[in-house]
Formats: sequence, C-alpha cells, structure tokens
Amino acid sequence: MSIHKEPTGVSTLIGTPKEVRGRLSRSHAEQVLLVSFEHQNSHGTEILFENLSNMASSMYALFQQQQQSSATLERLAEALVPPTPASPRILKEVAMLVKARKAVLESGDWLSAAELAQLAQLSTANPSAQPNKWKRGGRIFAIHHSGVDYFPAYGLNRDEGFRPLKALAQVIEIFADHKNGWGMAFWFMSVNSFLGGKRPQDLLVSHPEQVIAAARDEIQAPEHG
Repeated sequence: MSIHKEPTGVSTLIGTPKEVRGRLSRSHAEQVLLVSFEHQNSHGTEILFENLSNMASSMYALFQQQQQSSATLERLAEALVPPTPASPRILKEVAMLVKARKAVLESGDWLSAAELAQLAQLSTANPSAQPNKWKRGGRIFAIHHSGVDYFPAYGLNRDEGFRPLKALAQVIEIFADHKNGWGMAFWFMSVNSFLGGKRPQDLLVSHPEQVIAAARDEIQAPEHG
C-alpha cells in the first residue's frame, strides 16, 4: 500500500480494499473519495492514480482559494458599506418638521390670545374669546403648541386697532382644504419664487394682492405638474 500526501491537505491511498479499510479506520479525514478497479494493469493504474492524485490536489487548492476569496470580498464589503443602516425616511421627515416648527416659534411673530387681546384692547376678562371668534370665522389662523394657540402678528392691521387684515382671510380661504395652521405658518415665513424671493408675511400689508395670487399659485402648481 502507498500513501501520497499533498501540502493542500489531500492524501491519496493506493492499495487493496483491505489495506485501504485499515488505513481509513485510523484516518481523521472529514471527506473520502473512493475509486475502485476490478481489473488492474500495473503500469497504467499507477499513471492513472498519479493523475487522479494531482487532479484532486489541484481541485482542493482551487476550492480553498475560492473560499478565501469569498471571505476576503465579504470583509471588504463590510469595510466599505456604512456601519449602520441609513436613518429611516420617517425620522428625517420628523427632524425636518421639528426644525421648521422651531424656526416658526423662534421668529418672534406670534402672540398668545392674552397678548393679542392686550394689543387690540379687547376684554381681559376672557382674552381668548375674541381671537377664537376670529379664528372660527376664518379671519385669522393659529398654530397650536403645548396646549396654547398662537396668532400671527403679521396678520394684524396696526392702523385698525390690530384687527385681522382682510387679505389674510382670503389667503386662509384659499388654503382651507390644503393647509392647517402650521402649514400656513411655514408658507408665510418661507421665501417665495412667485413673489420674487420675498416672504408672503412681509408683503401682506404692502402688496396683499400679490400674496393672494401667490397663494392661488401654490394650490394650482401641483395640479399643473
């Protein structure tokens, strides 16, 4: 019986079935490939065994190389991709909404019902009564934050005792089915291409017709798209 060992971890056992069984009983190999011959030509069989041994060693080396290549590619991919998944879109949208609301609240353009009642010299016994009446009538809108309504100071006419501007009511009517209080607040404070890059709240007193036209364009733009 002869044994051919290769550096790849492949060994070839050549001998009679009894000899091979005896050797395999002491082997720690995980896998075994058996080729048997009923008729043997000494010279031809020896050449065939050598070729089979060389082929097995070459194939095993190739399989090992492919496995190592796969492991290398896996490690490379893990190194190149981000360590964690990107933030879900909903989190990004919430972050943008929080940023926008913070900008609105920090703008200094908002009055509580008590502050509005004081400016407009309304009844202090129930300061929220008249502002809420204006809101229900569509003459002014409000943003609701931490349980409190806040009204836009830019929507008041100083020359008429801080009553709501007439143009504001028309804008509210246009946006009635499209924007809530916060939506209108975002629109009024954002630069507007229809207004030449100016904010609607800055033109509501001086150019009310343009602001009304910009509001109509805001509603019609998606339909045209």
